[in-house]
Amino acid sequence: MADWPAAPPLLQAEGLRAGYGTAMVLHGVSLQLHAGEVVGLLGRNGMGKTTLVRTLMGAIKPVAGSVQVLGQPLADQAPHRIAQLGLALVPEGRQVFSNLSVEEHLSAFFRPGVRVPAGTGRASVASTAWTTQRVFDLFPRLAERRQNMGNQLSGGEQQMLAIGRALVTNPRLLILDEATEGLAPLIREEIWRALALLRAGGQSILVIDKYVQRLIRLADRHVILEKGAVVWTGSSAALQADRGLWQRYLGV
Repeated sequence: MADWPAAPPLLQAEGLRAGYGTAMVLHGVSLQLHAGEVVGLLGRNGMGKTTLVRTLMGAIKPVAGSVQVLGQPLADQAPHRIAQLGLALVPEGRQVFSNLSVEEHLSAFFRPGVRVPAGTGRASVASTAWTTQRVFDLFPRLAERRQNMGNQLSGGEQQMLAIGRALVTNPRLLILDEATEGLAPLIREEIWRALALLRAGGQSILVIDKYVQRLIRLADRHVILEKGAVVWTGSSAALQADRGLWQRYLGV
């Protein structure tokens, strides 16, 4: 596993307790992620992964704990302000707009973005900003369908568009919630290929996905949630070696 710098993490969550009304889902979750790092967030369905992501993005307000981006507290920040600070979510279910074309999606969400200082983590963030053309280079299928409306795309194409839409905000941190769920194997492989290219370019990524073996190949380390609490964190090599963890917490 890479040696990450002693500087403040890109993302730091401490002791998060959050849920829906009086029903608590997260029970003291702590998580950190450094610039240029890829972290897998694992656990069975219903263990709090999506709730954690929604809390990080400001959609759910925690009743306890804190979240910081590069040392800056996010307390009481609205979701759009958190997005402006450089967090971008590819949500479960894609949520593309049926009445916008592929090109209109990418144009509407484009933002010059904030850059992470070079020399941190595994690699410097690429100096080239994400644009519509860069997304088309990453996903040629989208270039072929640039005039198609959101509801005219296949599920896999909608997922590519959701990722591209997040990338053109030029995020510090890209968060993906089940980005390969329900996709045909060939399309799923195309998504994994794209994520590997993003990793190689130094993009910081937090990813939820049930395909543990593929996550092991992509991520630097992993965090496992069980009943809203962190029960294990460690490197890909450590997770690969301990199949007991898979059986105990992942149902694999």
